[in-house]
Amino acid sequence: MLKPSAHRYSLLVWLTLAPMLPGCVSPVAKLHRQASDFGFVGLDLSGGGFMMRGFLNQPAPAAARLHVYLEGDGRPWERGVIPAAEPTTRDSVILPLMAADPAPSLYLGRPCYNGHAEDPGCTPELWTGSRYGENVVASMAQALQRFIERNGYRELVLIGHSGGGTLALLLAERLPQTAAVVTLAGNYDIERWTAYHGYQPLQGSLNPALRPPGRVPEWHLLGERDPIVPPALFEPALSARPHAGVIRVDADHSRGWQAIWPEILQRLHSVR
Repeated sequence: MLKPSAHRYSLLVWLTLAPMLPGCVSPVAKLHRQASDFGFVGLDLSGGGFMMRGFLNQPAPAAARLHVYLEGDGRPWERGVIPAAEPTTRDSVILPLMAADPAPSLYLGRPCYNGHAEDPGCTPELWTGSRYGENVVASMAQALQRFIERNGYRELVLIGHSGGGTLALLLAERLPQTAAVVTLAGNYDIERWTAYHGYQPLQGSLNPALRPPGRVPEWHLLGERDPIVPPALFEPALSARPHAGVIRVDADHSRGWQAIWPEILQRLHSVR
């Protein structure tokens, strides 16, 4: 049996070497590698005092409309009780959809995600209770506004999966260039969602269900086999939103979206 001091030393060695062992790829490295494999260009955007990691797909010819892809919540908690040290998603749903999109597109990360968890101002509250809070939404809106002004885009389509759908709705009301919103398994009503699952309330977050309804076309896609955002939870409220359509698809929370994505892109092409 190891003595306590030897045990601590062994643990230190393991924590040091683990990232270098086969199969021990960090979530950040995995995401960046996946984006690179798709041919996306990595970039950092700034807003509200935060840096946000993004990936750009800008095929020729250039266009006036930009599709903005927003990832889900990643892993805010470890074992549901301990705030994660690194909230970045372990398996991106959004990047493969963006790779299938022929339009100019930007993957916009959140503050403190994708390698920025230790940046100044980043605390676990920003990816747990305040994951959709004012600081997060305002900084993303500012970063996106700067990006489109610098690059000459006049219109935006906001596309979000899960918690990214929450952010898409919250960002749309702050960005007048928004032409359409698409959510995939979007968390529309965070109070109803946390109560349904028995989760701790997201006290520091904004709730799209309590915000004024949007004025642009919205498509809300709900997976028939999704236990995390079951269609019955939000379908009635989403159907009542002006300019909104609800589409049930053969998907669970993370799988099945690629199969239906070409049809959705065709619908977006018709938005003028």
